[in-house]
Amino acid sequence: MDRKPYTTDDLTSMTKEHNHFVGIDSDGCVFDTMEIKQKKCFHTRIISHWHLEPIEKELRESAEFVNLYSQWRGKNRFLSLLMSFDQIRKHPRVIQTGVKLPALPSLRNWVNSGVPLGNPTLKQAVTDTGDEELESVLQWSLDVNADIALVVKDLPPFKWVKESLARIASSADAIVVSQTPCEALLREWEENDIDGYVKLIAGQELGKKSEHIALATGGRYGPSTMLMIGDALGDLNAAKANHALFFPTNPGNEEGSWEHFYSEAFDRFLAGEYAGEYEQRLVDEFLALLPDAPQWEGGFTLPA
Repeated sequence: MDRKPYTTDDLTSMTKEHNHFVGIDSDGCVFDTMEIKQKKCFHTRIISHWHLEPIEKELRESAEFVNLYSQWRGKNRFLSLLMSFDQIRKHPRVIQTGVKLPALPSLRNWVNSGVPLGNPTLKQAVTDTGDEELESVLQWSLDVNADIALVVKDLPPFKWVKESLARIASSADAIVVSQTPCEALLREWEENDIDGYVKLIAGQELGKKSEHIALATGGRYGPSTMLMIGDALGDLNAAKANHALFFPTNPGNEEGSWEHFYSEAFDRFLAGEYAGEYEQRLVDEFLALLPDAPQWEGGFTLPA
């Protein structure tokens, strides 16, 4: 990788070349990387870092539900870490075992501080405060990144993604809108030779997804000419926050979603025929795939 990560200045100074704008999520949307990153890297490191081997099965159930199979899918790693711990506190067997879960009060304060939730700002907080809890979380996050660099390789985009990106680039100003670290995004998009289809790549270091879109668009595109493509509720919320339209790549049927985008949805977007009943039908189908309660609370049953 020879390109430096983009900055917020790159977002705000992005040149408008088309009348339409498209934001595109990466993990789980363009690449089938969600499961391997979460299960092989994030969750394994949670267990070893906080010595939760006695409740590994339950921890994985909770973390998989939060990060892969629920309405919280795709959230920032630090928010998801807290949510996974909070969710598992309610698990009957965890309660029975008496295993003590980390409360992480310093991390809670930091995620609510308003700073971009990424390793650089967390590292600065550790430097400024000397907080041992934040230092521990930072080490966990760095270890996750190192594992991802080793484990997640040679994963191509979903079928129909390249064809769709080429169509998008010919008619719209496109950027990557993600909560994945910039370094990983640049590596994955460059090694698959698709980085040239987007004007820039924004990761967690540049703020929230809604902020990426706001900075890049700067009020220069109308609501019916802005579209966010994503696989998580956070992508939908980022679109709504900017009065943009939303196209879902449905978890479990990503290739079918991209084929639909390529053959029909993008044409409707360009023609001004996307908003309204058509978009709502797609959103309703998408939301039905993202439950808000796991099995041990009488809700969703995890895949076998």
